[in-house]
Amino acid sequence: MNLIFYMAVTLTVFLVVSLLLAPVILRPSPAARRMLAMVRSNRPDERYVGSKERLQEKILSMGRGLRVRFGLLADEKVTQQLLSAGIRTSRGISAYGASRILVPLLGLAGGSLIHSNTIFWALSLAAVGYLLPDMWLRNKIKKRNERIRRSLPDALDLLVICVEAGLGLDQAMLRVGQELSLSHPDIHYEFMQVNLEQLAGKPRLEAWKSAAVRTRIPEFSLFVSMLTQADRFGTPIVRALSRFGDEIRLKRKQRAEEMAAKSKIKILFPLVVFIFPCIFIVLLAPAMLNIAKNIQTMQ
Repeated sequence: MNLIFYMAVTLTVFLVVSLLLAPVILRPSPAARRMLAMVRSNRPDERYVGSKERLQEKILSMGRGLRVRFGLLADEKVTQQLLSAGIRTSRGISAYGASRILVPLLGLAGGSLIHSNTIFWALSLAAVGYLLPDMWLRNKIKKRNERIRRSLPDALDLLVICVEAGLGLDQAMLRVGQELSLSHPDIHYEFMQVNLEQLAGKPRLEAWKSAAVRTRIPEFSLFVSMLTQADRFGTPIVRALSRFGDEIRLKRKQRAEEMAAKSKIKILFPLVVFIFPCIFIVLLAPAMLNIAKNIQTMQ
């Protein structure tokens, strides 16, 4: 009995001493206190949330609820397409998912307001509303790919300069991405994403291949293949970049010449429809008026 009593007293004293010393023992280090002082903010959150932002949040939350209810969650293919279009935030992905549901419903509601052939117009507008988000997404992907294709020669020239100056390939891509943040934001994002993936532990070749999958541009895929072969076989990277840059500039020149040659054919339709009638009116109208006037005087 005395042994149990002494053990209980000892445990009680230990707990009391531990509680008294806990603030001293568990006190954060000076470095941790400095970090907490830097990230801590005593400023109250006074950001005003407008009615437009509230409406957008309600629409997005409703779209997310409908997607979950009907099981229309974004699959890997749709997510990859959104990344290729430059839509990376969860808000943008939710907005696209909500549009795939709300736009057909709006088309169905608009078609039901038409009194003649109501079923036909409702189904037609719903089908058009279902296709509109995909058409918009494909158009956005096409425009972004074209911007990356145009910025690739400039990025290659800067890469050659950085590598010749003594930087490694990873540091050169990081520096080029930083330099192109204003003039070419799309290629800036791809280079920075490759650097972040490597910092997260992803191998270099896999990070490059992921960038090629995101962009889905033949020139960028060739660029990644060239870097992969140069890294695998030990080819001088400066020589490979210079030759590839020359090929890309030649392809860009050929593409510009092709578009210039196509413009001669494309201009025929507006020329025949809009310009030739005006020329005929200007040239033939006075003659026709003179002929009509002479016929009237002869009568």
